[in-house]
Amino acid sequence: MPQPLTSIANQVRQNVIQMMFEAQESHLGSCLSCVEILVALYFKTLQISPSQSLDPNRDRFILSKGHAAASLYATLSAAGFFLKEKLQQYCQNGSVLAGHPIKQSLPGIEASTGSLGHGLAMGAGMALAAKFDQRDYKTFILLSDGECQEGSTWETALFSSHHQLNNLIVIVDNNQFQNNGAVKDILSLEPLTKKWQSFGWNIKVINGHNFRQLLKAFEKAKKQKNKPTVIIANTIKGKGISFMENNNLWHTKSLSEIEYQQALKELS
Repeated sequence: MPQPLTSIANQVRQNVIQMMFEAQESHLGSCLSCVEILVALYFKTLQISPSQSLDPNRDRFILSKGHAAASLYATLSAAGFFLKEKLQQYCQNGSVLAGHPIKQSLPGIEASTGSLGHGLAMGAGMALAAKFDQRDYKTFILLSDGECQEGSTWETALFSSHHQLNNLIVIVDNNQFQNNGAVKDILSLEPLTKKWQSFGWNIKVINGHNFRQLLKAFEKAKKQKNKPTVIIANTIKGKGISFMENNNLWHTKSLSEIEYQQALKELS
């Protein structure tokens, strides 16, 4: 019997916690808010496999919010793209598992990201290339909500609707926080859905931790005609760890030994 998605997500969270603790790295809250999104994509949605990670007909995924790389690595490992033991190299000297993804450093890494506002443009280029080449693959991009403050995001949103890139699917990890505080206090995005709609996109708003809603939204987006789709996934920063949830300290804070043990206990 296949492993339930909730169980996979829990294991991904445990691996992320361990990776972050051993490397004494940050961005934990940002990693934990998007776990269900990544698991739903790699285990049920994307047409891609470890043995065919460079197939020209594969679906593409770009983690535009590159600071959540640890969750992408842990998900790829769980999906069989590389051995779990490699996760121990996260952010170690000379490792390809850097704090932000590096293109083709590992199977499944489609783009180097981290400078926010670039992932959507790269993905739109891939989607347009699919149209030119008459290929059926879809391109999925995961943005942060803070990234929607970037002018390049909206420039590409216009470009994508103009070219009717119905093979382009964006997920916004709408966890309400960014580096220096709450999004609404730094540069409010509201009304976010109406903004995307005014740029000519198909819109869906869901609970980004609910697998049923995620999978349904992805399937509908893949069938969309004439428009790109944006899925506003409402999430909780630091999801799964009580003392991290909606606590923006965990955008930059590293785990102590006591915090690490408490986090693992909660996940187990």
